[in-house]
Amino acid sequence: MEEKQLPVNDAEWQHCLTPEQYRVLRQEGTERPGSSPFNREKRAGIYHCAGCGQALFDAATKYESGSGWPSFFAALPESVASKTDYHLLVPRTEYHCARCGGHQGHVFPDGPQPTGLRYCNNGVALRFVPAAE
Repeated sequence: MEEKQLPVNDAEWQHCLTPEQYRVLRQEGTERPGSSPFNREKRAGIYHCAGCGQALFDAATKYESGSGWPSFFAALPESVASKTDYHLLVPRTEYHCARCGGHQGHVFPDGPQPTGLRYCNNGVALRFVPAAE
């Protein structure tokens, strides 16, 4: 997937994203659990940031976590950056696309091996590119 030219201001982001993508990617919102069609996606391929097109996750790392959001046990190298989120009572680790800063979701230490991590991702923040057959 070819990387897009990044918008330079908020108005450009609003123009190139759907309202729900804008709310999640640029305002750190969360989509309703169970609403993403990616919860049922089983094909091989790569999940990219819906904001800029950067590759974030290989579908081979996707698993059913029961959380209601697409979940992965590993991100691609150097594809995401994290920070501590204090919006709830308990601090959580929030992660963003390392290229455009688009909010993707939160990472938790309760995932499967080999990493033990659960990247809990908003589906609207992703684009899926199936592997060539």
